[in-house]
Amino acid sequence: MALQYPVTPDRRYFVVKGRLWRLSNPDLPEGKKSELVSALMRARRAVKTARHEGDAEAEAAAHCEVGVAKQALGERGPVWWTDGDPDLNRHLVKDTSYAGWFAALKPYRVAETA
Repeated sequence: MALQYPVTPDRRYFVVKGRLWRLSNPDLPEGKKSELVSALMRARRAVKTARHEGDAEAEAAAHCEVGVAKQALGERGPVWWTDGDPDLNRHLVKDTSYAGWFAALKPYRVAETA
């Protein structure tokens, strides 16, 4: 899948509006990853449906399903890398070790902040 957002050189995060978001574990077998992405999309649709129907209980359950899928994909919960680097998910890129890399992406950076 091609991302429209810049991906850090170590392929751990992508950047949206100056914030880092953790990518899925690249070591997941493709079949398993597809299965988990499908579960995530089903859960997101369930959130939307429950919200539209005003069913707070169903919405809460669907949000839990989203969380389970995201954790299984490696986007939340324990990090999938093993070198001891901290999790910077949701951090502002300017406050991390990726700041210099991101600043060098001037054309993108302008579009990000516009």
